[in-house]
Amino acid sequence: MLERNIPSNPDICAKLMQSLVDALEDFGWAEREIFGIRMAMEEAIINAIRHGNRCSTDKMVLVQMSVNGDDFIGTVTDEGDGFDPEKVPDPTDEENLERCSGRGLALIDNFADEMQYNATGNSLTIRKRK
Repeated sequence: MLERNIPSNPDICAKLMQSLVDALEDFGWAEREIFGIRMAMEEAIINAIRHGNRCSTDKMVLVQMSVNGDDFIGTVTDEGDGFDPEKVPDPTDEENLERCSGRGLALIDNFADEMQYNATGNSLTIRKRK
């Protein structure tokens, strides 16, 4: 299990993602699976920094990742107030197609086998099976 409490700074995400990629490679995950997991986790972390913690340098993001030969589980928890994922507009609706944001959750959902939020909406767990 890899666990890091990182400041709300997107630049720190790259080093953490490289540790994830290395672990997935060590367990023999396919390149396509690694790409999807990295994309989903990176998006979840950036969302936590930008939307959850509102880029506040006083707030942290807890990232927990567990990987083995068959399963990846990643949890990203911010210090924000949370949100209701059911109220997020569908990015594929015509009125949202030209918006410059709002596709992150759909992207995560596309790459993950499971997505689960805590009751507050400030923590997301992503699961991918090999």
